[in-house]
Amino acid sequence: MNRILAKRQLSNEVFEYEIEAPLIARERKAGQFVVVQQGDDFAERIPLTIADADTTKGTITLVIQAVGESTHRLVRLGVGDVIGNVLGPLGHPTDVRYYGKVVIVGGGVGVAPAHPIAQAMKAAGNEVRIIMGARNKDLLVFEDRMRRIDPDTIVVTDDGSAGVKGLVTGPLEDLCRDWHPDLVVAIGPAVMMKFCCRTTAAFNVPTLVSLNTIMIDGTGMCGGCRVVVDGKMRFVCVEGPEFDGHLVDWDNLMARQATFRDYEAEHHHRCHIDMMIEEGQA
Repeated sequence: MNRILAKRQLSNEVFEYEIEAPLIARERKAGQFVVVQQGDDFAERIPLTIADADTTKGTITLVIQAVGESTHRLVRLGVGDVIGNVLGPLGHPTDVRYYGKVVIVGGGVGVAPAHPIAQAMKAAGNEVRIIMGARNKDLLVFEDRMRRIDPDTIVVTDDGSAGVKGLVTGPLEDLCRDWHPDLVVAIGPAVMMKFCCRTTAAFNVPTLVSLNTIMIDGTGMCGGCRVVVDGKMRFVCVEGPEFDGHLVDWDNLMARQATFRDYEAEHHHRCHIDMMIEEGQA
């Protein structure tokens, strides 16, 4: 039984859940994810990176952004409700060890899965600098937690409503030039990770990215999560989710992610209307 113990709204459509999952909490490592399914056996399976875990309480923390029909259904759940199926931990954990200087870049809800990696890198003795970005201040998540790891966390917003106006690649370039990191880890929208990798390539800085692809079964059988890395077909669910960002075929990845964009946009609008009706606003 994966019962919801706590729920917190981080922004307009982003919610943080703490759920009972003692076995996953005990086994999970930074960088791993779960597949969540709410409803019958034919319901969509949604991959979510584990943002935190508490082995004492036997809980994991998930951050869910309401985008399509299934995620809108999930975020309607409240404390005491049960999530039908939670499978994990899945994927290879982050290669956490001493590198020296590590920069963690998180974009949008990608800041949440970047959090345990930043924690683990710090615990391994690395100097850790953090850059986090969002379209505006209302979409920033986990800033307080990131600042506990790096008090000088750099905040960037597209509109300048918080931190520095611009893109995460600006301060990333500055750190690559002036601080000389030994590793960069970037998690966020594909286009953000692509340009982070372009930035770090100019300075020959190794760069890990965590890919969020279309995923169905999470066991490597369906092939929906396939990506091209170094000219070879790879499966994110069993060979990832982290890869060398300099070897990822970003154009192929983004083209595949756009496959269901029109469908998601239609259901995003419909789900908004359904929620307003339920809340008596329409």
